This record gives sequence, structure tokens and C-alpha cells, in this order.
Amino acid sequence: MLPLVRSALSLSGRGLQRTITRQAHRKAEPDFHDKYGNLILLSGVVFCTGIWSYVITSAGICWNLSPVGRITPKEWRKE
Repeated sequence: MLPLVRSALSLSGRGLQRTITRQAHRKAEPDFHDKYGNLILLSGVVFCTGIWSYVITSAGICWNLSPVGRITPKEWRKE
């Protein structure tokens, strides 16, 4: 039988209250992720953005994004 039903049938107010509290799964205090989760996520985003900004602007990589203007057709040769 479910603990909640058993407590309700026994009509003990204290047992019912304890069962409801236990099934609510409430945290007594915030854990590490509640305290620092957003801060760590934000610092990771800032770090990755900074690294990629450096790579894109300063590393000297030739990205070759578009061949337009760099490729010229060969002259046609009739045989």
C-alpha cells in the first residue's frame, strides 16, 4: 500500500504530514548547482567567446570563405 494512503487511513496527522513532506522532495538548502550553476555557465560562454574571437581575428588562419573573384576561367582553346 502506498505510504500516503496508509497514513491517511491510520488518520495520524503527524504521519500524513511527514509523508507529504517526504514526497514533495523539497531541498532544505540550495545545492552547488543552485548557487553557482548560472555563474559557471556564463563564465564558460565568456571563455569560449573570447577564445573563438582570438582564433578568428588573430591566429592568421586563411578561411577561404568565398572563391568569388579569385577563380578566373581558362582561355578557350580550339583544336
